Amino acid sequence: MSAPPLPLPEALRGRIVELLPLAPEHHDALVAAARDGELWKLWYTSVPAPEAMSAEIARRLELLKAGTMLPFTVADRRSGRIVGMTTFMNVDAALPRVEIGSTWYAASVHRTGLNTEAKLLLLGHAFEVYGCPAVELRTHFLNQQSRRAIERLGAKLDGVLRAHQRAKDGSLRDTCVYSIVAAEWPAVRRHLQWQLERHDTETTD
Repeated sequence: MSAPPLPLPEALRGRIVELLPLAPEHHDALVAAARDGELWKLWYTSVPAPEAMSAEIARRLELLKAGTMLPFTVADRRSGRIVGMTTFMNVDAALPRVEIGSTWYAASVHRTGLNTEAKLLLLGHAFEVYGCPAVELRTHFLNQQSRRAIERLGAKLDGVLRAHQRAKDGSLRDTCVYSIVAAEWPAVRRHLQWQLERHDTETTD
C-alpha cells in the first residue's frame, strides 16, 4: 500500500520570511518579483519569465496534486512583498525524503538573510515534522553562486550527475547533488541561526 502524501503546511513563518502555499492569485506579485533582476535571462537558472509565470504556477500545482511537490510562494515580512518561489520537490512520502529546490528570489532580497531563514524553516519542517532521514539540494555544476549558498547551509556534496539533463538553452547540465542528514540537523540548525544573528548585527551596526 502506498504511503499517504506529505501534507502541505498552511504557512511557515519566520521573523523576516513567510512561506505561503502557492496559489494562482499570487501571479501578478510573482511577475513583479521576477522582473526584479530579470534572473530568467541567466542561462544556468530556471527562473520563470513573466510571460511564463501562469504556466509555471499551473505546473507546480499539478505536481502538488500528484503528491510529488509541495510548492510555496515566498513573502518578505518586512515589506509585505511577494519575492519568489520555493518547493519541496521530488517528494518520496514512503521514506520520507524531499529535495528543496525550484527556488528563486527577486534580486533585491539577495544577501538579506531571507534565503537563510527560508532554508531554516524548510529544513526544520522536513526533519522535525515529516521525519525525513535526509534532505537533498541540487544545482547546476556551473552555478557557483548557488553552490556556495548550499554549502553555507552546511550541506555536503554527494556527487555530480554528469550530463544529467538539458538546460533551457539545450546544453547538457551536470548536476551537483548535496544533502543534509538528520544526524547533522541540530548542528546545521544552530549554524543557520548563528548566520541570521550575525547578519542582524552586521546590518544594524
